[in-house]
Amino acid sequence: MNHHPLTMEICETAHYIYSKGLAPGKSGNISARFQDIVAITPSGVSLGHVKEDEIVLVDMGGEILVGGKNPSSELHFHLEVYKNKDVGGIVHTHSAYATGFAMSGKKIERLEGFGERTKPFLKMVNYAQPGTRELAQLVGEGLKAEDVVILENHGVVATGKNLREAALLAEFVEETAKIQFVARVLSNIEF
Repeated sequence: MNHHPLTMEICETAHYIYSKGLAPGKSGNISARFQDIVAITPSGVSLGHVKEDEIVLVDMGGEILVGGKNPSSELHFHLEVYKNKDVGGIVHTHSAYATGFAMSGKKIERLEGFGERTKPFLKMVNYAQPGTRELAQLVGEGLKAEDVVILENHGVVATGKNLREAALLAEFVEETAKIQFVARVLSNIEF
């Protein structure tokens, strides 16, 4: 069994994200970094049911050190972010409201909870096919000066100094998208 300290944290966070509806079915993936080791959820496994021995530990080059056989298909963008940004956790979700904004091309307003409000909207990264090096480069570049990005036609990627911070940010993005959607519908505001 995989007993690295990150594996329990990954499982607890994965189950939390799933319970909040942020990664339904087998969607979404999360990772945490400790020094030059990255722990990441496996491909094709529900975040709500992932087990410690399924968590994959890789080095910064993506080589599997221990754990499950198939790391998330989004491993490349997780590694790209860690190479370019000093963060300890990354959460990628397909939550309904935020993904709805991503698929419609509508921007999510940046509210006070996102820190200093220097930009009016959350950054949206152009579409690239999931699991590709192109997406990895777009996400890595998009997150250099941001803590969260919306992936066009895809979902959300949130970062934090640790995995808990990243998960809470992803949750806040979804609640923000939900509030903005409801407010616009009730106010008959054009999207």
